[in-house]
Amino acid sequence: MLKSKRILLAVLSVGLLIAGCKDKEDVKPAASLTARAGADQNVKVGDVVTLDGSGSTDSENKTFTYSWTFSKKPAGSTVALAKPAESKTTFTPDLPGDYEVEIKISNEHGQSTDKVVVTATMIEPIVLEVNIKDKKVLEDRVANPDIPDYIVNANVQVNSELTIKPGVVIAFARDTRIEVNDTGGVLLAKGDSAKPIRLIGKETSKGFWGGIVFRSANGANELEYVEVSHAGSKPLINTIKAGMAIIGSSRANISIKHCLFQKNDGYGLFIEERVVLTGFEKNTFSENTEAGIRLNADNVAELDANSIFSKANGRNIVEIYASTLSKNLNTEIIWAGFKDKTPYRILEGLGSDANWKLMPGVILEMGRGARLSIDDGYFNAKGTADSKIIIKPAENERAYWRGMICYSQNTKNLMEHVDFYGGGSIALVSGKKTNIAIYGGGARMEIRNSRIAGSGGYGIYVNYQATVNEDIETANVFADNVEAKLLQE
Repeated sequence: MLKSKRILLAVLSVGLLIAGCKDKEDVKPAASLTARAGADQNVKVGDVVTLDGSGSTDSENKTFTYSWTFSKKPAGSTVALAKPAESKTTFTPDLPGDYEVEIKISNEHGQSTDKVVVTATMIEPIVLEVNIKDKKVLEDRVANPDIPDYIVNANVQVNSELTIKPGVVIAFARDTRIEVNDTGGVLLAKGDSAKPIRLIGKETSKGFWGGIVFRSANGANELEYVEVSHAGSKPLINTIKAGMAIIGSSRANISIKHCLFQKNDGYGLFIEERVVLTGFEKNTFSENTEAGIRLNADNVAELDANSIFSKANGRNIVEIYASTLSKNLNTEIIWAGFKDKTPYRILEGLGSDANWKLMPGVILEMGRGARLSIDDGYFNAKGTADSKIIIKPAENERAYWRGMICYSQNTKNLMEHVDFYGGGSIALVSGKKTNIAIYGGGARMEIRNSRIAGSGGYGIYVNYQATVNEDIETANVFADNVEAKLLQE
């Protein structure tokens, strides 16, 4: 009986052992994720790097998600990964050094990671030749806007078509310049808001390189989203230092839009007479030693209200040198105000043969001893009670500038809601000091609702041949004039 029990127990034990073995054979190992980031790479700064994680696997062929991240990159780098949640991603190194990128794959079984190292070395800038005599295109070679794609070590003469692509950075050696000549030279420099073109000094200090001399009269010339910085080391024309000088002797022709002229020793932009501005829009002038812009009277009307001239320049004004508004009796020349309230400043004087209109809110500042002369056409300065036109001295002094004289016989000559101050520094006409003179056979002007003040002589002088509104004395306010408010012969 005991022996039978032992046999039965042995049989049961063997059965249980066999059953246990069968159960163990039925258990499957846990699923395994394996991330693979790809091989390490050696590239140049500015190259587009592609990272491929499609070699990553799940042992059960189940789907998983991807996540790429930088675990290390050079100090100061601002690069980002494109499409970091897909199997492949790209980036463009902006600085030399090591970029360590980690891939992580995940699903319900867990996650797995792997890393790849991309070592980027610097692309050496290309030296521009001194005479560009064949068509040339400058490509953006380095994504980092602080690293130059090209350098200028000696003055460059552009005598053919030069195209500069968005994002290009050109660094200029000390005292060098670039000249776009009227011997076949054409400049097509069109950046965009995300990738402006930058023309800068090798050293980023004010007045390091010469600047741009522009002579080309080709109608295709354009600057758009271009930055001109650190120029003005030497005069570009006569005694004028500027980031860019546009020359009138060849009737240079150019469009300038969305450009930045900053940190130049001198003016940001200088424009000679006879230059043709085919476009001028939303430009900014900042931290230039002189005024942001200096130009002639005929080109003032091309300036737009949205350009900014008031960002920490030596003089936050639109500076107008001695010149004349040309005769064009079929067109009205309009000077509008600027959104940043920048005044126009007339230096030595301005003559007008045009149909000239000042819009409400315009501010004219007059240089010491300057003179306004309305010779032909008409002068129409009609402000409003809430938005007066202001004609005043550059410095708030009585008898600072010479005054305005009107010889024009046009019936549209009008001043209304104008604050006129500070003329009569010396005799304006016929030995008379005055703010305003209406003078000569048939000369005429209506002046209403205006303030005439601060003259070194009379407020208004009207000679015997001229005509003004009969209520000129009562229709206006006179104050602080050394002589009488009105002398009417």
